[in-house]
Amino acid sequence: MSTAIKAVPMSAEERKVIFASSLGTVFEWYDFFLYGSLAAIIAKQFFSGLDAGSAFIFALLAFAAGFIVRPFGALVFGRLGDMIGRKYTFLVTILIMGGSTFVVGCLPSYASIGVLAPVILIALRMLQGLALGGEYGGAATYVAEHSPNGKRGAYTSWIQMTATGGLFLSLLVILFTRELTGADFDVWGWRIPFIVSIVLLGISVWIRLSMSESPAFQKMKAEGKLSKAPISESFGQWKNLKVVLLALFGLVAGQAVIWYTGQFYALFYLTQVLKVDGKTANLLMALALVIGTPFFVVFGSLSDRIGRKPVIMGGLLLAVILYIPNTPISLFNNLTHYANPKLEMAMANSPAAITADPAECSFQFNPTGTTKFTSSCDIAKQVMANNSASYSTIPASAGAVTKVKIGDQEIESYNAKGLAPDELKAKDAAFKKSIREALDAAGYPAKADPAQINMVMVVVLLAILVILATMSYGPLAAILVEMFPTRIRYTSMSLPYHIGNGWFGGLLPTISFALVAQNGNIYYGLWYPIIIASMTLVIGTLFIRETKNVDIYSRD
Repeated sequence: MSTAIKAVPMSAEERKVIFASSLGTVFEWYDFFLYGSLAAIIAKQFFSGLDAGSAFIFALLAFAAGFIVRPFGALVFGRLGDMIGRKYTFLVTILIMGGSTFVVGCLPSYASIGVLAPVILIALRMLQGLALGGEYGGAATYVAEHSPNGKRGAYTSWIQMTATGGLFLSLLVILFTRELTGADFDVWGWRIPFIVSIVLLGISVWIRLSMSESPAFQKMKAEGKLSKAPISESFGQWKNLKVVLLALFGLVAGQAVIWYTGQFYALFYLTQVLKVDGKTANLLMALALVIGTPFFVVFGSLSDRIGRKPVIMGGLLLAVILYIPNTPISLFNNLTHYANPKLEMAMANSPAAITADPAECSFQFNPTGTTKFTSSCDIAKQVMANNSASYSTIPASAGAVTKVKIGDQEIESYNAKGLAPDELKAKDAAFKKSIREALDAAGYPAKADPAQINMVMVVVLLAILVILATMSYGPLAAILVEMFPTRIRYTSMSLPYHIGNGWFGGLLPTISFALVAQNGNIYYGLWYPIIIASMTLVIGTLFIRETKNVDIYSRD
């Protein structure tokens, strides 16, 4: 039974250890997020053999590859962390992560070595994902086991800040490098943030060598109570497995989609949908992160007072409400209004529609990059999606060639199957030109007008998105640590965390953009995080128990 535990001050040595752990983790997240922040450029460098739309989706999938393997890293490094110690596992993960990031900066492009370039890139992303799979559980466990009772939410929230801190640091380095290299940034300047990570790696290794082992782990080791089979003990026994499943579906899945929507999807939405230039979008997001990031500690500390559960569930509820599109309080509708008002006006005054035979229309998702969309419907949808133009779909009779209506103009698409290369190229260019001219005539902007961007309101909206993420994420490390016994804590909490953040969250940009391309509505991708967060809200409210007064040292 949980009992109230008196808070005791943390020693200077313990604060030093937690600071060192958090700082090292910032560097590790910096390495991981560089790729996401530069996804559009990486698409051109390593997937240039594909059309622009497929290249960007493929780049997002390569980004997601690192997330997909994270649960496997959680199993490998979680087991090591529970068997040989938290400190030594830290050293291995940072070396793999930093080394892989440095190599990405040196990797030849598709133009230089062909298909080998994306193959090596994806392999490096998977190595990064494996390393990160062992990182979070170790950091959260390590900090929590150094924290005094009654202050665990506050102290572990610093670990939660490291992910956003890493993203912020990556954005700052990118902005500085853009200024330094100018027009050459897209050519070779993008490599600099990856290459300089070798310096961060050296600092991180030095920091982690100076840390002491977790007192809880030392106590377990001295008493001979270490688990000899943490994986089978965590997932092979129902009493532990059911807690793992509750952690995944009642906490982490919803937290993950809120976090990735609020930071990564928001950034992609600005650049890919609203056509805000990359430099401006990164700067606006960096400012929002400065405003929102301290709230990790605010909500972590609040969870020490009122409980972890009400803070996390409150964040999920608010996010679901504020994500719902086409409402006055919809955050993404308001982002469109303040970042690209011309696009909003054009969609309202000159709505677009595609009239097509439903049998001709495929799901606009190409995970291998090899599928060629040749039907008139698929071609029309792809061109409209690349121009960030929302549209409705009207069924046509069987066999009819797809037509695109924009305002008062109607453009007929074409079927690419069987066309000679020269003819295909000419038809493609003519169709794209016709669509762009019709969009221009109807007031659809090719790019957001910098003079019309309300910078203040965009930063406010982005900051709200970040704060929603801090509300559901800030107390997460504390509650996950408190749910599991010391002997299998690293393994047990790592797997649900990385399935949630690696699969539910990491795949969010790819899934959401594919949904937008298929449905034709720029807001349609939001239904993915809304549904997942709603599921977690219901399960968490009904089945997750409050843990803030649990004594983790008594949980052998």
